[in-house]
Amino acid sequence: MKVFVFDLLAYDANLDHLKAAGSQELPYPLARRYFDRDIAMRTYEEHLDAWEALDKFGYDGVGFNEHHCSPYGLMNSPNLMAASAAQRTKNLKLLIYGNLLPLHNPLRLAEELAMIDCLSKGRLISGFARGILREYQVHNVPLSESRARFEEAYDIVTRAWTEEVFNYEGKFWSFHDVALWPRPVQQPHPPIWMPIVGSKESIEFAARHNLPITPGLGRHRGLRDDIIRYYAKCLAQAGHRVTPGHLSLGITAYVADSKKQALKEYGPHILYFNRTLFSHGNFIETEKQRESGYTTQSSTDYVRPENLRAAANLRSEFRNLTMAQLEEQAETMPMGTADEVAQRIIDACESAGANQVQLAMNRGCLPHDLFMNQIERFAREVLPRLQAHEVKTVPAAEEVMA
Repeated sequence: MKVFVFDLLAYDANLDHLKAAGSQELPYPLARRYFDRDIAMRTYEEHLDAWEALDKFGYDGVGFNEHHCSPYGLMNSPNLMAASAAQRTKNLKLLIYGNLLPLHNPLRLAEELAMIDCLSKGRLISGFARGILREYQVHNVPLSESRARFEEAYDIVTRAWTEEVFNYEGKFWSFHDVALWPRPVQQPHPPIWMPIVGSKESIEFAARHNLPITPGLGRHRGLRDDIIRYYAKCLAQAGHRVTPGHLSLGITAYVADSKKQALKEYGPHILYFNRTLFSHGNFIETEKQRESGYTTQSSTDYVRPENLRAAANLRSEFRNLTMAQLEEQAETMPMGTADEVAQRIIDACESAGANQVQLAMNRGCLPHDLFMNQIERFAREVLPRLQAHEVKTVPAAEEVMA
């Protein structure tokens, strides 16, 4: 099993004190006067140190992301962060998960990603995503154009990587007589992964292009299995067969002497992420996304009725999380002793059929000493067991594959 740590790189200060009386939301936009450059500089320095430690302790990779104009994450350019990490690490895979294709010039992305693959000597995994709704407001891109822009940009990036000289005449971008320099080290191009929140069209796109996916946002196993089943079906229709290498799971994990200690250390930061950061300037509800044109009316048609509530992505279920509810959830989460953490991660990956895991060890703004301690302790007590385990089947897709 391949073990990545997915790092949101949140601004390293709790900002709940900025909420107006009676409000559950941070002000949006969050004005300049609230930004502390010393905190930002420290945040970058500490996370680079953490990624260097991941490399030292033998993790397989680190995951970057792209978000804008929010303390939710300071990786406005994941490519800059991956280039920096490339110079601090030797073996760590650099998973950019992902560049938001609808928002940027795709030729520039193709160039930057080729540079990163060269700088890292072929360690790039290039994730492509559509992004959360706040990003479209920031970049003044219509939500209704998101999918068409994504698909056109994907075509441009992959053709720029692979063709001797390419021309492209599209709705949003056009290029003539382009020969990319530098080229990616990995041929025909770096691996491409795609995060899937749940929309039918995204699953179909990933399957058509045989792209590995991360199925679903949260802990809801039923929805996750629906995504995997539909993905396996679409892969088969495109002439491919789902394997454990097609799937990675995003899992929140924390190893400690006990579950009580894990919750004491990590719990407040999970709550801060859910209550404050996750919805800052953003709406995640599927129905509101349909109203905006970001998703279609049929986007969850493949989901079984009992899982439709999970597919609705109700903000209240994230924002209103209490410590009591988290304690209840933690009874079945990989939070606690090393034995429990290792077994729960293996069980989750076996049930999904995923041979890659992306660990969330630093939701919110976990203090740097706790993050570094967690990286080392997890590496000593849990990582070898995970890396020695291989997932060989995809149970949720067995009916499709039969």
